Amino acid sequence: MENAPRTTVIVGVDGSPQSIAALRYAAPLSKALGHELQAFASWLPRIALEDYTPEWNPEADARAALDTAITEAFGDDVPDHLEREVVMGPAAPTLIEASKDAAMLIIGTRGRGGFKGLLLGSVSSSLAAHSHCPVLIHHGEQ
Repeated sequence: MENAPRTTVIVGVDGSPQSIAALRYAAPLSKALGHELQAFASWLPRIALEDYTPEWNPEADARAALDTAITEAFGDDVPDHLEREVVMGPAAPTLIEASKDAAMLIIGTRGRGGFKGLLLGSVSSSLAAHSHCPVLIHHGEQ
């Protein structure tokens, strides 16, 4: 459905302070626009042999981390229109794919990795260049 209206604002959440601030910023914006809000996280199966146990479930860990970030952003006042999405894959490509059906993509300037001196992280830079919808890069709370 190429011409279907895009009604979701997606926020990339990795648990960093910047992504939590972006999620907090996106809630009233998406509501004012009449759009659903989606907190989006991705995960990769990283195995450190010394830490591996058969019970380990990286998807469950990613869901728990997303829930923690949502709680940090909103406390007990989670927006009614908030949905959660957790997918397997690298952050940039999975968010670019998700942006095909989004009205807007909101991300923080930098995530958990990389160099602290950078103003814009690699995922933010990639999304700004390749997303299929408008991208808002939130600079966080000053």
